Amino acid sequence: MAIKLTCLACGQANRVPAEKLGAGPKCGVCGAGLATGAPVDVSFDVLEKAARTDELPLVVDFWAAWCGPCRMMAPEFAKAAKQMQGRARFAKLDTEAAPQAGARYGIRGIPLLIAFHRGREAKRQAGVQPAAKIVEWTSGLVTA
Repeated sequence: MAIKLTCLACGQANRVPAEKLGAGPKCGVCGAGLATGAPVDVSFDVLEKAARTDELPLVVDFWAAWCGPCRMMAPEFAKAAKQMQGRARFAKLDTEAAPQAGARYGIRGIPLLIAFHRGREAKRQAGVQPAAKIVEWTSGLVTA
């Protein structure tokens, strides 16, 4: 069975055999990793496409460079991404670089995690979270 994934670097749609998700699949257009086990900085346009079309859960950290709690959570988010490699993808969106994200997703405060699955927002969690909580929170989507 093939899983549909949007390249978080270039926005190209890709189909990846499910059994290859843990083997570091790459985008057929730009060569960027599709399921790297590390958070990927994403543009607003690419996020919109991935949130609509991806068949693997996508967890997005909405953050800003000036936000102390966001900087505190970044290493925890990276640890969670590594633990969930091949089962979910993790992305980061800088709300300063994409102010339209605030209105589109109803962001009232950061850091904010929003999980997208099967073309819709599945859940959200505000505030700093340790890696174990992020993994637990995300794991519910993987089995859904």
